[in-house]
Amino acid sequence: MPIYEYVCSSCDTKFEMIRSMSKANEGAECPHCKHEAERALSTFACFSSDESGMTTAVAGGGHSCASCASGNCATCAS
Repeated sequence: MPIYEYVCSSCDTKFEMIRSMSKANEGAECPHCKHEAERALSTFACFSSDESGMTTAVAGGGHSCASCASGNCATCAS
């Protein structure tokens, strides 16, 4: 079963849940305050090496934020 990420709008707690795909769009109870939490957009990171062996991180298959003009996420201010 997939792991889904959730964010509670009441206390801003972020948590993960393993649940079936049929329940993917349902809200989840926050483990901290017990209020309803909404599913969050998940991102992932992948790493690649160039010819010199330098490793770079690429978030979500591209830049993690549209406002970042840098080629390196370490220099991004957000």
